[in-house]
Amino acid sequence: MYLLNTPNTCRKETDPYRIYPAEMGTQNFGRLQVNCRDTGFAPVENAQVTISYSGMPDSVIEQLTTDVSGKTEEIELEAPPIDYSLTPSEEQPYSVYTIQVTAPNYAPLTYDGAEIFPDVTAIQDAVLTKTAAKGTVGLYVIPPHTLFGDYPPKIAEPEIKEIAETGEIVLQNVVIPEFVVVHDGPPTDSSAANYYVKFQDYIKNVASSEIYATWPDATLTANILAILSFTLNRVFTEWYRNQGYNFTVTSSTAFDHKWIPGRNIYNNIGLAVDQLFVNYLSRPNVKQPILTQYCDGQKSQCPNWMTQWGSKDLGDQGYSAIDIIHHFYGNDMFINTAPQVSGVPASWPGQNLNIGASGGNVRMIQEQLNRIADTYSTIPKVAVNGQYNEQTANSVRIFQQTFNMPQTGIVDFPTWYKISAIYVAVTRMAQ
Repeated sequence: MYLLNTPNTCRKETDPYRIYPAEMGTQNFGRLQVNCRDTGFAPVENAQVTISYSGMPDSVIEQLTTDVSGKTEEIELEAPPIDYSLTPSEEQPYSVYTIQVTAPNYAPLTYDGAEIFPDVTAIQDAVLTKTAAKGTVGLYVIPPHTLFGDYPPKIAEPEIKEIAETGEIVLQNVVIPEFVVVHDGPPTDSSAANYYVKFQDYIKNVASSEIYATWPDATLTANILAILSFTLNRVFTEWYRNQGYNFTVTSSTAFDHKWIPGRNIYNNIGLAVDQLFVNYLSRPNVKQPILTQYCDGQKSQCPNWMTQWGSKDLGDQGYSAIDIIHHFYGNDMFINTAPQVSGVPASWPGQNLNIGASGGNVRMIQEQLNRIADTYSTIPKVAVNGQYNEQTANSVRIFQQTFNMPQTGIVDFPTWYKISAIYVAVTRMAQ
């Protein structure tokens, strides 16, 4: 492996997980944007963001400043050829960078090992803590992606849990939780930290850690559905709490999925999760979400489970997401929808809100946008009149731009829940 010193000079690197564009024959680029906010969900303006090659802190590539919404501009960074991520390879399919964030009155943050794939936008969220706070975590070291590094394979479990096996605590209905508690280690490691993580953020992190963002959309969707269903099985059955633990899920690949504190996610994966997060996989006459286990299909084999590389091959062949799921889990598996989402003022009304719409749902969105605009000042406030006019559409459009969503000006399913989530976050901040 080689590590870039200058545009024309290379030196040997001892870390087998570091690969840099100097040894590549052609130019390939991924994209990166850094979003800075404080622990109360307010954007941090004028934060200084420095990007360098991992392992070379003095090799500064870019220095950026966040805007009033706490965002840097989107920049291009060198990445390996896309072919490295499209077939199993010993070559690392992403470049790794160090991101350092500083801002007056906040503790500095460093993310070492941010992973940049070609032709994909990476989003790095940086949550800044006031300098006076004690116990501030200022350094996140991101380990290799699960498809490239060495991680223990999943220990097989029954895909449907018997009620007697899970104890007395079982939910009556499948509910999308607002948060999950992630134990950052194996279940029995009492020294490992627990993290409260927003459910959607957890799924985005896991998907970004376990599949390559360069894969076909149908493959990404099939894998995200499997991750959702597995996680909701843990939630529904209270699997770990019934064993006396105080968490929902672990970050151990032997027991659950890989979740990595501080890692970047990918915009296409984030958008897919926002569209899918109320869904899970079911079998006929089974109430609980199915514990949809999988493996990579190269380093480990798992008959009757989905393989990640196998799902990628099927996506290349034009299979749909549900066809991929049927191929691996059987034709009786179907996509179900949770009837309830926790932590939001109201559930999705079932139809888009667009120009010409009117009524209570429009009024609620207008009120929520105005409250969000108190914190994110680039979002224009609107008249609260229950009429979805051009003024409301423009405010929605700028909201979508601020939070890395397609700028349609329409309150569709993902936008409804994103507005709800941000409204709840900034309202709690004020309280």
